[in-house]
Amino acid sequence: MTDPERLLVRTPNWIGDVVLSLPALRDLRRCFPTARLEVLARPWVGELYRAVPEVDAVVESRGHAADVLALRGRYDLGVLLPNSFGTALVLWRAGISERWGYATDGRGILLTRSCRVPAGVRGRNQVYYYRAMLEGLGLAVEGAPDASLACPEDWAARGRALLGGEGPWIGVNPGAFYGAAKRWRPERFAAAADLVARRTGASVAIVGGAAERPLGEAIAGQLRAPSRVLCGETTLGELVGLLKHLRVLLTNDSGPMHLAAALGTPLVAVFGSTDWTETSPVSDRARVVREETACAPCLLRECPIDHRCMTRVGVLRVASAALELVAS
Repeated sequence: MTDPERLLVRTPNWIGDVVLSLPALRDLRRCFPTARLEVLARPWVGELYRAVPEVDAVVESRGHAADVLALRGRYDLGVLLPNSFGTALVLWRAGISERWGYATDGRGILLTRSCRVPAGVRGRNQVYYYRAMLEGLGLAVEGAPDASLACPEDWAARGRALLGGEGPWIGVNPGAFYGAAKRWRPERFAAAADLVARRTGASVAIVGGAAERPLGEAIAGQLRAPSRVLCGETTLGELVGLLKHLRVLLTNDSGPMHLAAALGTPLVAVFGSTDWTETSPVSDRARVVREETACAPCLLRECPIDHRCMTRVGVLRVASAALELVAS
């Protein structure tokens, strides 16, 4: 086919996956430099593309029928980053003439160009999963993966205003969407944050969603350092701006972890049930702390035994890793 004039990229549905797919999106921009590149994204991640200058516009995904109507007649090429049959069906029903992606979930019949998932991407960071798809489709993938975000100035200003005071600030992100098995114990987050705050003279910002506010307040109640609980009080853009100002973030494997990595904010991530080889943060300013156990990674939402992958991770290990990052 000739180079497309209007290119649509269907994005992943979750913040961490969006960040890990950014290198592939930038590869697409390099492959099609003159195309208008738009993304079809769920409302809860669409705002993030304001921090991705390669994207010309965002179309919010509102469900199958609404997406078909919104896309019809607008694009020459659609590239699917998610693996589902439904995302391919939307592009097919919208009449997008070229539809490219992995031949997963039985959707190969709906695609005009497809490839199978290569065995070599298993056990590697997910950034290579998305880039391997482009290679399988015959596109050029060059250079080191760039999963960075460029924080807009207004986001940075709003994040700083939410923090308040003079700082410095360290962050704690004690939640994780997928389930309790991904979460380090709140009392250990509190103890580690106090150690880091005492050594750095920092206050502690506790971040997360509205559902994690009770968890954040419980941690704040155990802190000696000054703190602010901001769970549920930030838009996605404000969260990005806030993370940009932190000296270091203590976190579980989560969306905010990937945002901090993309911003270049130092972070220490505690991994347990999830596979650190595939979803670890892409940053040379990130440290993963984990305990080798026979049952991890199990990928379960809840631990059926004693949660040893997390309970064996001590406070000093996390605090020491954070202080080393701050010092460097």
